[in-house]
Amino acid sequence: MFYSMEPSVSGVGVLDKGVAVLRALEVESLGLAGLVESTGFSRATTHRLATALETHGLIRRDREGRFALGPRLVTLGLSAAEQWPLAEAAGNALKTLRDSTGESAQLYVRAGDNRLCIASLESPHGLRTIVATGATLPLGQGSGGRVLAGDTDRHGWIASVEERETGVASVSAPVLDSRRGVVAAVSISGPVDRTSRDPGPVFGPAVLAAAQQIASEAGLS
Repeated sequence: MFYSMEPSVSGVGVLDKGVAVLRALEVESLGLAGLVESTGFSRATTHRLATALETHGLIRRDREGRFALGPRLVTLGLSAAEQWPLAEAAGNALKTLRDSTGESAQLYVRAGDNRLCIASLESPHGLRTIVATGATLPLGQGSGGRVLAGDTDRHGWIASVEERETGVASVSAPVLDSRRGVVAAVSISGPVDRTSRDPGPVFGPAVLAAAQQIASEAGLS
């Protein structure tokens, strides 16, 4: 089967070639000669691409030394399957949370020892916190990271003040599945001058309600 992707499909030739190598391995493991034949690339180019992809865990070597799809693709695939519908399901809840609190709202999932923002809406205020969708933040700092690390309290939400960033406070609650496992963390964040140094009692109920709405709309509860 021939997977050559020239001319460039995306306009980024090296990316297209990397994808061609991955697609060539969808059906079976291949040695270097097999990859060359499947992609139509030169031996040197094929080896360079395969080695680079192997470094990132997207390709591995099997027991016979042939190239095969790597373990990183498994985790990426699982994350994509879990995160896309979750982010989509969170849309209404995050908008309601942002509008009712006036502060920026985010949805995080755990990504190894970090947390990944998969949805974000900014506060309408000129002075606001900004966390871009796709941003990776520490797991142990800030209320969202602590929720994903398993930290809970009797209120069902967690507040933090200036843990990760000076002048910023946040309140987060866990999005739970039917077994009470933490799937994600929904948060609001804003400047301490506006949220106060004790933001939990003010914003906690709204954040908790958003978390429950997301779980319901995502079919988790």
